[in-house]
Amino acid sequence: MKIVIVGGVAGGATAAARIRRLDENAQIIVFERSGFVSYANCGLPYYIGGVITDPEELTLQTPESFRRRFHIDMRVRHEVTAIHPDKKTVSVRNLITGDEFEESYDKLLLSPGAKPVKPPISGKTPDRLFTLRTVEDTLAIRSFIEKEKPKTAILAGGGFIGLELAENLCELGVSVTIIQRPDHLLTPLDGDMASFIHSKMREHGVNLKFGASVEGFEQEKNGIKVLLKEEAPLQADMAILAIGVAPDTRLAEEAGLRLGMKKTIEVNERMETSAPDIYAVGDAVQVKHYITKNNAVISLAGPANKQGRIAADNMCGKESVYRGSQGSSVIKIFDLTAASTGINETAAKQSGIRYDKVYLSPANHAGYYPGGKTMSMKVLFEKDTYRLLGAQIVGYEGVDKRIDVLAAAMRAELSAPELAELDLAYAPPYSSAKDPVNMAGFIIENLADGRLKQFYPEEVDTLPRDGSITILDVRTEEEYTQGHVEGSCHIPVDELRERISEIDLTKPLYVICQSGLRSYLACCILNQHGADCYNLSGGYRFYQTVIKEQAASETALPCGFEQKK
Repeated sequence: MKIVIVGGVAGGATAAARIRRLDENAQIIVFERSGFVSYANCGLPYYIGGVITDPEELTLQTPESFRRRFHIDMRVRHEVTAIHPDKKTVSVRNLITGDEFEESYDKLLLSPGAKPVKPPISGKTPDRLFTLRTVEDTLAIRSFIEKEKPKTAILAGGGFIGLELAENLCELGVSVTIIQRPDHLLTPLDGDMASFIHSKMREHGVNLKFGASVEGFEQEKNGIKVLLKEEAPLQADMAILAIGVAPDTRLAEEAGLRLGMKKTIEVNERMETSAPDIYAVGDAVQVKHYITKNNAVISLAGPANKQGRIAADNMCGKESVYRGSQGSSVIKIFDLTAASTGINETAAKQSGIRYDKVYLSPANHAGYYPGGKTMSMKVLFEKDTYRLLGAQIVGYEGVDKRIDVLAAAMRAELSAPELAELDLAYAPPYSSAKDPVNMAGFIIENLADGRLKQFYPEEVDTLPRDGSITILDVRTEEEYTQGHVEGSCHIPVDELRERISEIDLTKPLYVICQSGLRSYLACCILNQHGADCYNLSGGYRFYQTVIKEQAASETALPCGFEQKK
């Protein structure tokens, strides 16, 4: 059997190695148009920032190592220019010599990946404008920085690559502004959870400009001008496009393969395309979202690797199916970690799912063990069924552990209250006896049992101040004086039983503390005295962070840049 693979990196290289493990006699040819066949996309920003010092560390395998270990014919700088399903051949151009030829196949795997989204650029592309997608891109940016010593940079886009690059440029002393059209960074997160990311970026001097659309670029003598829609342009020493990626499916479209949403390649659960003996994997394919069951485009390395393995299985006669992606991801942002899995509120609304949510702010390990830090968690679940829908966590140590537990719980189809039952490892340096994931389960269990009613941070400022309700703050005197919700009255939780006569129990009570725990305890007391209590999910800490960030986003202007009139 002769197998041709178009594209290496995650999906293609994984499939090639898997095919060899399953079939020692298969002839395997991989065509890769770049000079590198298997490399770590996610590590590219860290080479630019000097965290990774050796460029060879970026390449997981070389053509030579593939040939030695797997006896695979890896041909870099070879571009497949056309697919001929009727003849079962592909047209190939050697990018070094210019030679063109046709290669036959018994089975074909497409792993073309995605390409950076670019706004229209008239004329020659400015030499100070970069994209970051390949090792070659990385080397070009690193070379420019070493030679030109830029002081300012504009990043168009606030996704994973944009934030990682912003951090690494800041560490090199470059003043960075991020421009993007959405109103918050990292679209897998909801805006409230992204507020913690915004605060961290601003703390490190990164300027954030939301609601702006990049329309083009103009070369200047010693810089580059970034053109914005209906706004004055900005100028910097360099600019990097990180707006996003689009599936690179020209070959599939021209070959008549059936396409899905956003011009992705449509595949079935076996990763087969609409053409016989042609498979496709990675960023270029349409998949099913594991939670919503809707068609989705999820450009992540984990799913691409799994799809490559599944395609290889089926090409070699082993039955294997891909059951969908749930978009689990994690990112380091300076000393902060942000992670998510499943869907967020925006996706839940778009899918028409009736959902509820809880916020909590647990410590990453036992409170009595030194060095504990707070993490902010948001867990979404379906009303009535309590099916887990998604989770978002922002914090420090231990965030990755908790998001992986939640991702596994979702894949195992545990209900949200069942999180309380998980038997998780505990030692003071790593966790509490009641792990944060268990705590989320306890809160949702209380909701399911009717022991808890909530209100949310976005509702605080809309609560009536006409005397029809009571807003009660149960924090300490010191906490209350440092900041509180307008119109709230104050009784510390430890004094509540003795001072309960001061409260009108006939009115609905909206109770606030720093994290949501003490206010829950207060609600337990008040409910047993006949009150109708609502607990602020996430507490004042979460509310204050979101409100402060919203105010900062409304007033912030890029600094460190010349704003052109």
